[in-house]
Amino acid sequence: MEKLRIGFVGAGAMGQCAHLKNYTVLPDCQVVALAEPRPQTAKAVAARYGVPKVYDDYRRMLVAEKLDAIVASQPFGRHGSMLSEILSAKVPVFCEKPLAGSVEMGEKVVATVKSSGTFLMVGYHKRSDPATVRAKTEIDRLRASGQLGCVKYVRILMPAGDWVAGGFNDLIRCDDPPAPDTPDPAPRDMDKATFDAYTAFVNYYIHQVNLMRHLLGEPYTVAYAEPTGVLFVGRSESGLPCTIEMTPYRTTVDWQESALVAFERGYVRLDLPAPLAANRAGRVEVFLDPGGAVAPETVTPQLPCVHAMRQQAVNFILAVRGKAPPPCGADEALEDLKIAREYIRLKTGK
Repeated sequence: MEKLRIGFVGAGAMGQCAHLKNYTVLPDCQVVALAEPRPQTAKAVAARYGVPKVYDDYRRMLVAEKLDAIVASQPFGRHGSMLSEILSAKVPVFCEKPLAGSVEMGEKVVATVKSSGTFLMVGYHKRSDPATVRAKTEIDRLRASGQLGCVKYVRILMPAGDWVAGGFNDLIRCDDPPAPDTPDPAPRDMDKATFDAYTAFVNYYIHQVNLMRHLLGEPYTVAYAEPTGVLFVGRSESGLPCTIEMTPYRTTVDWQESALVAFERGYVRLDLPAPLAANRAGRVEVFLDPGGAVAPETVTPQLPCVHAMRQQAVNFILAVRGKAPPPCGADEALEDLKIAREYIRLKTGK
């Protein structure tokens, strides 16, 4: 099988440490080109990871290179215009979460994806964690069997903490001046203060907004936005209550993100590692108390030492080869932006 030719757009902290270092060790793809406007950084990163071609502009890379896929690790405030140009190459594209900086720009990206004839995978890496995969399998199995009765409630807890967990230790830092920032236009339905609140919420909690839909297995809406910003309350399409607890406390040298899917007679609990923690999957606990003559038990499956960012790269390559669908595409990622907008509307009244 020929190796897929991957082009990279961006060699910032996440570009290097969350993405590039994972793709360069996968056996069935090769990173053949890097587009990075900071010359010293581009040269140093390409040398470390064995990338043969360097371009100072992604547009030049798109013209010069024959690529099978593109990884574009860029600030989401640029996605509206940048992804639309990158998708003109008509090859699969991966981008970081969220889809864009506003619903308006997200709709623009979705329209471009549909006209491009390819797909855009959005980097909700928690879906690629082996623990999330196992938890979702157990949830679906228990729902189908009825062993524990019906699902009653879904809760996600996300305290602020050490999300890096040493993941930037091998980041290449050079003395280049920052690249010029060309953000997308601000949305027309928000003033600056409201847009700042929206951007902060999206930046910190859009992963949990997306994970909630994944665990529910169905769409949901925002029912209540607690004024202090600690509690987000939703209701699923079938009427299930769900909550996201946003930094009710903080940690300094730990990461304590978790999710609980409660059934009538048991639960599935998911504990997730810090996003940049390497070679460490999350943890799953299944509590089963079906009643009758069956003794309650707690099951904790052993999971492989594979971190979500690496598995996410594997999943993108599988999707490019047509062997599996992308874990999250542009259409669903747009729903996350809409949920975020409704939350801010309820919280601020704007």
